[in-house]
Formats: sequence, structure tokens, C-alpha cells
Amino acid sequence: MAAVATHASVAAIRPCSSRSRFLTGCPARLTRELAAKALPSPSTSRSFKVEAKKGEWLPGLPSPAYLNGSLAGDNGFDPLGLAEDPENLRWFVQAELVNGRWAMLGVAGMLLPEVFTKIGIINVPEWYDAGKAEYFASSSTLFVIEFILFHYVEIRRWQDIKYPGSVNQDPIFKSYSLPPNEVGYPGGIFNPLNFAPTVEAKEKELANGRLAMLAFLGFVIQHNVTGKGPFENLLQHLSDPWHNTIIQTFSG
Repeated sequence: MAAVATHASVAAIRPCSSRSRFLTGCPARLTRELAAKALPSPSTSRSFKVEAKKGEWLPGLPSPAYLNGSLAGDNGFDPLGLAEDPENLRWFVQAELVNGRWAMLGVAGMLLPEVFTKIGIINVPEWYDAGKAEYFASSSTLFVIEFILFHYVEIRRWQDIKYPGSVNQDPIFKSYSLPPNEVGYPGGIFNPLNFAPTVEAKEKELANGRLAMLAFLGFVIQHNVTGKGPFENLLQHLSDPWHNTIIQTFSG
């Protein structure tokens, strides 16, 4: 919630008594009264706070009743009413959190290797050519392995959402367990620096996750249009900012 505190002088302005006086002489008197009371004095100085209303992703558009601002990152954005069901809302909160985290990792994985390859630190393929490289196993074998591992992780995450704390104990390595924490913020080995999941921290993570999801979508569209990675497109734009722009790109 944004809050702006300011001080202003309180000036008592008497309204015009009739329409005719407003049309003839009231504006001049109003100007004189405002000019006379422009300088604040200790006796008339007052403090007030202006608070921006939280939950309006579009100014003037009220938030749905089920989005009351109690959730981190709640800006009242649900134009299709998908989260009206409380169970759906609970799932969407966790889905956005996890997808935002994957997007942040994905954007870093798409951008940093390209940057490091361009400056000569490493030599790896671009993210859009990574699937063509030779690995220790075939692409189909890697897909099956990833599918099984992700399926296992997602099933446990789903159970944790349905029954919080039910999967804190590792089923294979019995000596490992997670402390009881809020769903989506497991702590323990997943929080080595012991950051507290404060409201401010949650807001920042969600903001960065949403930005990363948009960046990922932008990288994909950018490559489909230009056939290049984001860093190469940036270098191309900086080399000739007036001609290498989005307008010239779409105009052909």
C-alpha cells in the first residue's frame, strides 16, 4: 500500500451565496483569500495522509470481492473470474509462485550463457539450439527421465498444497525433513541464507517472477521474429539505435 504524507495549510474558503455572485465577483475574492493564506502558520498547519487504494490493477476498476488484498501481490487482477472458487484461488497462488520461480531460472539460463559466450568466457550453444547438441544420452531418454522426476516432484507439491506439511518428511532419506512452514516457502535446505518470508519479500519475489514470465515470452517471440538471441539483438540495436528498432524489424 502506497502512502504519501504531506503537510498543507488549511484555508477556510467561503462559497458564493448565489449563482449571480459567482459569475460576477466571487472568483476575485477567492483569489485574494487564497493569496492571503498561502503561507502556512503554526496555528493552521495540519498533517494528513493520502493512501492509494490497493488492489486496483486498473485505476477506477474495483477489485473482485474474493481478492481483498490479503494475498501478497494481490492487485485485483482476475478479469475472467477464474479464482472465484477458493480452492482454485489457493491453487493459482501456488501455481503462479512456482511458474515465476521457473521463469526467473529460465530467463537466466537463456540470457547468461549467450552473454558469456559472446564475451569469450565459455562456448555453449544458444538456448534455441541447445536441443541439437550431443549429450550423454539421447533427447528421448532425457525427456523420459525429466518427465519422471518432475512428475514425482509435482505430485509431492500438490499433496503439500492439499495437506500442508504432509510431505515434509523425505520418504527415502528418513533423516532429512523440512521444518513446518507456509506452503510455497519450505525453508530448510531450500532457504540456505535463512531469509524470512515477509510480506515485502513475497511481494518482491512475485514482481520479479511476473516480470521474468513476460521476459521469457518476449525472448521466444523475439527469436521467432529475428532468429537471434536477446543479447545479440541488444548489441545490434546499440550499434545503430535509429535503424535497428522494433519498427524496422516488423516492417521487414
